[in-house]
Amino acid sequence: MNTVYTHGRIFTADARRWATAIVVRDGRVAYVGDDDTARRIAGTGETVNRVDLGGATVLPGFVDGHAHVVGTGETAGQVDLWGADTAEEIQRRIRDFADEHPDAPRIRAQGWQHAAVGGRPTRELLDAAVADRPVYADAYDFHSIWLNTAALVETGIGDDTADPAGGMIHRDAEGHATGLVDETAMHLLVAPVLAGFTTDDDRDAALAAALRGYAATGVTATTDMGLDEDDLATMVRAEQAGTLTARIAGHWRVQPTGDEAQNLTQVARAVELAATHASEWLRVVGIKVMIDGTVDGCTAAVGHPYADGSDPDPVWSLDELAPVVAAADAAGLQVAMHAIGDEAARIAISAVEHAIAVNGPRHRRHRIEHLEVVERADIDRLAALGITASMQPVHADPAIQANWRAMLGDERVDRGFPWPEMTGAGAPLVFGTDSPTSPYAPLPNMFIAATRRSALDPSLPANLPAYALPLMTAIEHATRDAAWACGAEASYGRIAAGLHADFIVLDRDVFGAAPDELLEARVIRTVVGGRTVHEA
Repeated sequence: MNTVYTHGRIFTADARRWATAIVVRDGRVAYVGDDDTARRIAGTGETVNRVDLGGATVLPGFVDGHAHVVGTGETAGQVDLWGADTAEEIQRRIRDFADEHPDAPRIRAQGWQHAAVGGRPTRELLDAAVADRPVYADAYDFHSIWLNTAALVETGIGDDTADPAGGMIHRDAEGHATGLVDETAMHLLVAPVLAGFTTDDDRDAALAAALRGYAATGVTATTDMGLDEDDLATMVRAEQAGTLTARIAGHWRVQPTGDEAQNLTQVARAVELAATHASEWLRVVGIKVMIDGTVDGCTAAVGHPYADGSDPDPVWSLDELAPVVAAADAAGLQVAMHAIGDEAARIAISAVEHAIAVNGPRHRRHRIEHLEVVERADIDRLAALGITASMQPVHADPAIQANWRAMLGDERVDRGFPWPEMTGAGAPLVFGTDSPTSPYAPLPNMFIAATRRSALDPSLPANLPAYALPLMTAIEHATRDAAWACGAEASYGRIAAGLHADFIVLDRDVFGAAPDELLEARVIRTVVGGRTVHEA
């Protein structure tokens, strides 16, 4: 069946930016252009489905350039600590949840901010809220997890537990574990314990919740930045059941082990998975490495110390990372490198330089994730190497910037999240959300990109407004460019003939209105592969 959509205001994110009509056939765009031509191409038979858009604004489906899909769904059933600005409020929300769920064997929470707990929370604070059950509270950036005493016992983390490379079990002056665990210590010591309590049914429900949220807010594709065996198996089950309503390109998480052979074995597994999973709905496209942590936790690797004098080492040194990047590059995989601090960015850039020196000319689209603190000279370096800058406007929201700025405490705060400098230097720029570290809804994300104001509290002053982007440009970074970055430019990201019919219809014209309308705008129809998966 042909479906013809007419009388729209269609932003295509393609060379011909604007159209009024789309013809969809067999899940793909057969034509995009004017109404009369669309009607002729669609035909007049009874099998033609006609949709009058009534002048509504249409955009390509958003492509979240950086997300954690199953984790996004998991947080829907946890204690929401976003906006809790004091330790007392955090305790209240956790205590209330525990009272409402008396049979829950443990309490999961997420979203606390470092500033709300003085930067270094303790197990005693959580014990005062809930002591009879384990409590696990992820920081908003998911680089630290906060445990009460019962959770420390459940995970087996004690005063004598050794810190793994690239991570830390925080301890007090007497050497006792405080309950704060970050980076690889969180991934290696806490995550496996929690995974053991999570069933396949739980993961399936989490993925379904994420997909429902995506459909309702206009996300039609996403790039998952941290696949493991459980998450991938969950996605495969959904693909086989035909329930995926957003396309997923995944990066396999590679953890530092201190042993090059073990590191390369993880790359080899990613190569196997990329060969196995290459459908229109689910692809494994590369690997993901975490070179450093976050500014808020003072674990991002920076060129000179934080305001408190701390100067953390990177999670991966260049010597450890370079062979991993070279092996992935040689195998044709993309490498996505989490690098928030300027020193981490230099390690990432140098690792790509090494891969080029070793492997020579070849097709490659490597990328650096976040790039929150980066020097201009390094922007020029990454652009010259063709490295994609993958960034998240939601992380620049002024409502969550106070601690970020305080931790740096110097002129570095005046160059935070420099999106226009990336494109000005010639680097590809991709926008995403890093959900669940931030809300996944695309339109508020575009509001921040276009204004540098807060989507959480629009009354706050803009954060470095000179770095704002035109709305149309921001949307292109979150659709067309995000698809290109994961090798999908011939499949989605634009409304163009031959591509999948993935697009959304809005309830208002966001281009002709004040930017604040982005915070009120709603998606009234989401189409993926020609099929309406959400309709308001």
